[in-house]
Amino acid sequence: MGNDATTDTLKQAGKVIAVHINYPSRAAERGRTPEQPSYFLKPGSSLALTGGSVERPAGCELLGFEGEIALVIGKTARHVSIEDAWSHVGGVTASNDLGVYDLRWADKGSNLRSKGGDGFTPVGPAILNAADVDPANLRIRTWVNGEIAQQDTTADLLFPFAQLVADLSQLLTLEPGDLILTGTPAGASVAVPGDRLEVEVDVPGTDKTTGRLATTVTDGITPLASFGAQPKIDDKQREEAWGSAEKAGLAPQQQEKPKTLTPELKAKLESVATATLSSQMRARGLNNVSIDGLTGTRTGRKVVGTARTLRFVPNREDLFKSHGGGYNAQKRAIDSVGEGEILVMEARGEKGTGTLGDILALRAKHNGAAAIITDGGVRDYSTVAGIDLPVYCANPHPAVLGRKHVPWDTDLTIACGGATVQPGDIIVADDDGILVIPPAIAEELVEACIKQEHQEEFIAEMVKAGHGVDGLYPMNAAWKEKYEAWAAEQA
Repeated sequence: MGNDATTDTLKQAGKVIAVHINYPSRAAERGRTPEQPSYFLKPGSSLALTGGSVERPAGCELLGFEGEIALVIGKTARHVSIEDAWSHVGGVTASNDLGVYDLRWADKGSNLRSKGGDGFTPVGPAILNAADVDPANLRIRTWVNGEIAQQDTTADLLFPFAQLVADLSQLLTLEPGDLILTGTPAGASVAVPGDRLEVEVDVPGTDKTTGRLATTVTDGITPLASFGAQPKIDDKQREEAWGSAEKAGLAPQQQEKPKTLTPELKAKLESVATATLSSQMRARGLNNVSIDGLTGTRTGRKVVGTARTLRFVPNREDLFKSHGGGYNAQKRAIDSVGEGEILVMEARGEKGTGTLGDILALRAKHNGAAAIITDGGVRDYSTVAGIDLPVYCANPHPAVLGRKHVPWDTDLTIACGGATVQPGDIIVADDDGILVIPPAIAEELVEACIKQEHQEEFIAEMVKAGHGVDGLYPMNAAWKEKYEAWAAEQA
């Protein structure tokens, strides 16, 4: 269905309904995850076709763009079930939920001033037949001046499309031609006059696409009348509009806490053997600091990172119903794990189900995670093993999460493989094992390890030269004196 069909849709649209937050990536970006979908209305006069322009009102600074998938209602829906809801959708197209943050203060909640302007809801250019697509297998992308700004899929929405249609139909009649804008993924930001915005919805791996919905931003020349709300913004609005303080050109509100795992400390920990670290921790009275019974997917790899934690509790059907679906603790943990962090999962050593699969592993890799550790099973094991992300687990298992576990909470003290792990602990993992290092002792510990390995290098040379180990390993006073002389020569 092409541009003519889109024109007819715009003429038919009686209601334009938009969803606030629906993508996990956007929820993580905003720092809040809704328990239920919430909506606002946009006027039909905000609709526009591809190839047109949108005016940033005179005196305004922050015109935000949000690439979205729009559902076109195909037949009347009232009190429909989730199971039947998709049959009431006639088509799928691209949209751009434009708005000015400068006027947000004046009608926060309704969004009429900020998002209701003429041309603030371009749609098109083509409409995909809803019956020919899987609503959970669509991709949304947004470009600004040819550079990709947003990219996500509908595989893991907080509120699937059918739920939105069914939910809205409980209170109002959805009529043919009505549009539902289904939320935007992370990456929405600010456009300035001269920018060319493009949004496309497609089915990956096929030729099914809406084509690119193009809109050019222009600068308004007619000031807003003094008897109405005037533009008003602050740094908080700038940060929300641009997506981050950095993008908005603002200084951080507060300095980040210094990281316990500096690049220098990380390099030192990577340079010493896991066995040496273990012996030095034992010398300090720390005997129960190894995560046991797990195997890794990436042999020959040494991993050092700081711990993030996730806890599963034994499955209970009523609790899984309330905590297992939607944007649950498992998904929140995967979405929020950052560069150089290691997600450690407590699964109670339960081997009879999966705690990770290929999609979540790919998401963690994209976020820069250093590794994932679970004392439970892993689904899609061969695919996970092929991802360039070390994963340590008890065993492969094909079963889904709800068989044995409820994902419960994140970033708390947990038990994994017989060891206690706290957020911020330093994890060192390789083929010899996985160790948990308290950050407070890491610097002193690794210096002792470096010294120990230097001594062991001397001992190894003496053994190769034919000396017996009695008095040499460990060194007595005489051998220590010889070592000191050898070390001075090496310096």
